[in-house]
Parts: sequence; structure tokens; C-alpha cells
Amino acid sequence: MIRFENVHKSFGHIEVLKGIDGEVEKGQVACLIGASGSGKSTLLRCVNGLEDYQQGRILVDDQLVDAHAASIHDIRTRVAMVFQRFNLFPHMTALENVMEGPLHVLGEPRAEVRERAEEHLTRVGLADRVNSYPSALSGGQQQRVAIARALAMRPDAILLDEPTSALDPEMVGEVLTVLRDLAEERMTMLVVTHEIQFAREVASSVFFLDKGLIAEHGSAEEVLTRPQNARTQDFLRRVTHPV
Repeated sequence: MIRFENVHKSFGHIEVLKGIDGEVEKGQVACLIGASGSGKSTLLRCVNGLEDYQQGRILVDDQLVDAHAASIHDIRTRVAMVFQRFNLFPHMTALENVMEGPLHVLGEPRAEVRERAEEHLTRVGLADRVNSYPSALSGGQQQRVAIARALAMRPDAILLDEPTSALDPEMVGEVLTVLRDLAEERMTMLVVTHEIQFAREVASSVFFLDKGLIAEHGSAEEVLTRPQNARTQDFLRRVTHPV
């Protein structure tokens, strides 16, 4: 579904991605873990053209991701993005936020879009908040609206950039519950996360990034329970048993 081939990305003289190889198969949940600054979010943003990369290839269903090509519009409709800070339109209700993409990007009929938007808001537990504005919603509720908005585009895959890191601890669980449900439904997801227990429970595969390289990759069991790389071992020790 998503494939990386020798992907390099620099910001000026700083090389952030130093040759990334890997793939996410259809129906898989792949988690990207690693310390801040290791390149996780940059890699995610390269997948849908929010960042350009200088070398290598990223393919979505064998279609090349090129931020400067007309085809990037098609890729962005098929690969939805959920951001760390929600990115909801503050002047729109939850329902209007979810309807916006299908109406104005896909050009679908309003009645059909509204019905589907209501279904997705119900699906994420917000049937009673369809007419609420983002300012009246908790962080966890706003992130669930953002997930419903992504689902409304009927994507082939969803990219999630640290979807719980901006939330208070008591709100993390409600978002992870939605993501677990999507994983059970075999939605293809590429998730940047620090929630190691979540990754342990739902990830089909885990990539540990260290200084712009994939230091370790394998099943959740292999990487999170029996890591072979010393840097992976040290990282997991620090995040699971913080000082």
C-alpha cells in the first residue's frame, strides 16, 4: 500500500531522513516510534506531499508521491491525515468540519455527505455533538472529530501524527479506543506515536527511527518485547520506565 525506497530529506544542511526503506501493507497498522527529532513526523508528511523529499521514492499503490505533480491531489484524497493539533476549522461545527472535504474536494452531493458525516461522528462517539463548535469540545472530542473528518473522505489509508500527544492523559484513552476499532476493521494506518502500549496491542509492524535511519523494524512483538538493537532497547527502557 505504502512503500519507501531510500528516502532522503534535508532541511537546508540538516539531513533529517538518511535513506528510509520499508512498506506498509494494505490492512496493516504500522507504528513509527523513536525519540523527538528522529524523523518520524517528517517521513509521515512526505507520504502525502506536505514535505518534499530530495532522493528516493515513496509509492502509494505503486503511484509515485511527488509534491509538485498534479497527481498529489489524488494521493491526498486517498491517504487522509490526522494532525497532532486537530486542525479543525474553528468557525465550523463538528458536522460542517467533517462534511467539508467530501463536499468541496470530492464534489459529492450534500445530502449524501451529511448522512455519511453523521454516521462517522456517531462512530467516534459524538452523535450528540454534531452542532458543537471546536471551542466547545474537549481535546479528545476535537481529535475524534478530526478522525471522523478523515474517514469521511473514504480513504485507502490514514496517516496519524502523534494523535494523542496534545491531549490530557484522561482524554488519550477515548482516542485510542477509536483507533483500536479502526485497526480491527483493517483500516490501513501509519501512526507516529509515543503510546508504546497502544503500539504493542494494535501494530502489525513497528519501525524504530533513530537519527533519520530505521534502526529496527519488525512485528510489535519483535521490536517492543525482544528488541535486538541497543538504541531500541535504551529508548524503550526510558519511555516505559521514565526517571
